[in-house]
Amino acid sequence: MTDTPLAQALERAAQEPAQRPAFYWALMNADVFVIGHTDLNTHGQHTIPAGANVSLVHWEKADGSPVIPFFTHLEALQRALDAETSYLSLPARSLFELTRGATLCLNPKSDHGKEFVPQEIDALLDTGMNQTAETRVVEKETRVMLGQPAEYPTAMMEALQQLLPGHPGVTAAYLCLMHDPGTSQTPTLVVGFEGLDLDAAMSEAGSVVVDTAPSGQAVDFVMVDGSSIGEYMKKSGAFYQKG
Repeated sequence: MTDTPLAQALERAAQEPAQRPAFYWALMNADVFVIGHTDLNTHGQHTIPAGANVSLVHWEKADGSPVIPFFTHLEALQRALDAETSYLSLPARSLFELTRGATLCLNPKSDHGKEFVPQEIDALLDTGMNQTAETRVVEKETRVMLGQPAEYPTAMMEALQQLLPGHPGVTAAYLCLMHDPGTSQTPTLVVGFEGLDLDAAMSEAGSVVVDTAPSGQAVDFVMVDGSSIGEYMKKSGAFYQKG
């Protein structure tokens, strides 16, 4: 099998949650393979013009719902088939735009694969990551309870500790538990980021947290400043500090 950079990124992402943001960046800048054809009478490498009809094969999942298979490289496509068939190569971004609203599966019948649901695809097209952050603005003074989680989210913390050194703008990161009885019956984990140019780091961290946070646990991000929650986090100590 020929290992392409995208296939290697997928394998690393399957093994380490901290590698998943790098995989999404690689995917959105790569060409992928799909089973299908166009209405053009051409062979070999060519550009599909606007308005051309593209027909893609849909497979059926175990529950009977449709899914569109796509592949990191030609060998992965050939391995998934029992007979020769026509195929296309196109940018992953173009594929996602073409099939928006559908569920896709990358490298089915391979050791490492991933299913993409419509919400993930929308987020990838909009942000480059598989999730979109929801911004909340506190419009009035609110009393909240702060503390440390009784059960430490080890998997999430370890993944963030691996991710953050790749973002030199992050000087420190903190964790606490926050409960606002006025808005929720259950506490929220809060990760605080300190430093400059934090947008990219927080976006990638969101992708990691989606996969590693304790089941059913909400997680919020904040920028650590002079607020009361920031002061509490600094007193509690950082789980990550820039070396």
